[in-house]
Amino acid sequence: MDLLRFATAGSVDDGKSTLIGRMLYDSKSIFSDQLESIEKTSKDRGDDYTDLSLLTDGLRAEREQGITIDVAYRYFSTPKRKFVIADTPGHIQYTRNMVTGASTADAAVVLVDARKGLSEQSRRHAFLVSLLQVPHLVLAINKMDLVDWSEEVYESIRAEFVDFAAKLEITDLSVIPVSALLGDNVVTRSENMPWYHGPTLLHHMETLHIASDRNLVDVRFPVQYVIRPHQSSNHDYRGYAGQMCGGVLQVGDEVLVLPSGLPTKIASIMDASGPADVAFSPMSVTICLEDDLDISRGDMICRMNNQPSVAQDIDAMVCWMSSTPMAPGQRLAVKHTTRNARALVKELQYELNVNTLHRNQGATELKLNEVGRVRLRTTIPLLADEYRRNRQTGAFVLIDESTNSTVGAGMILAAI
Repeated sequence: MDLLRFATAGSVDDGKSTLIGRMLYDSKSIFSDQLESIEKTSKDRGDDYTDLSLLTDGLRAEREQGITIDVAYRYFSTPKRKFVIADTPGHIQYTRNMVTGASTADAAVVLVDARKGLSEQSRRHAFLVSLLQVPHLVLAINKMDLVDWSEEVYESIRAEFVDFAAKLEITDLSVIPVSALLGDNVVTRSENMPWYHGPTLLHHMETLHIASDRNLVDVRFPVQYVIRPHQSSNHDYRGYAGQMCGGVLQVGDEVLVLPSGLPTKIASIMDASGPADVAFSPMSVTICLEDDLDISRGDMICRMNNQPSVAQDIDAMVCWMSSTPMAPGQRLAVKHTTRNARALVKELQYELNVNTLHRNQGATELKLNEVGRVRLRTTIPLLADEYRRNRQTGAFVLIDESTNSTVGAGMILAAI
């Protein structure tokens, strides 16, 4: 069954957690004891209704403040598709959590309060969705029940967002009016908005075409682990395990191993169920080659005439996730696909104001939750693509070696 990952985003109190709770509840994807628990909690707090946001807001601080702080993942399925939902925070100080949740998403749902219209945080999250190259964006205009199901309010917000989205790299945009609290247009069609003729949110997610979003042209197979059984029945077995990050490989294909540049052919492919004739993104497989080559973790298998850049100078957009600012001259560890390196921050070219899209070229450092264009010099070459071409080989994380904390997420613009 097909799998869709999607993230919710938007400003505080726009109803992201309630929307997910409603989707889980109306699709019969929660257990009776879970429902009893949130009904009891809602009653104990004096709520007039069952607060479905409690299905995702599990931390004590989240329940006390009525906000989402950490990314909450929920899993459910319908007869048509499996889903992984990332409920991301709306507060500006938790922007880094939103980036984490959306980085692997196939689609993003940005919620807007129909009473307030587009907020600064709505625009901020829409920009970050665009920056992360999430292929599909849904604008869910929530709380339509509080504006008397007004078509004029819906059209006004839709027109304003479409105008803003024209400045971003958004390839697929849908706009759906909903009421997460009452369930209108979430799973079942609303009788209160007869003027809306589009799909419900769940139906849209069930029918969203994502197969063409995968890069099936550029073969990229970063080696994660070398398998040597050391068994009498497998004296000479040497398999290379990892996840396909792009393209299609078949038994007998001629390939190239980087960074050594040695050519060889695919002898066999194994997936979880046994021998396979073909491997494609995002399958996890073990590949055996016809020649015994010196290959280890961090190397990459690709096509002879279609190779990633082998580069040590990296231009990238970086979202900074640490309370300690990033500045030129700083030394950090880099985790890129299965390859580890160290890097020097050579230059901060500009800090990008994600609200106005203004480039502050006078910036001398990147603070927590800020985004900027940075040039890095790595100790060993990275086998990289531009992020817009491949979201896996074009992304990396930055790590503070003194604390082993992830301090930044990067999207490669150019590898030189």
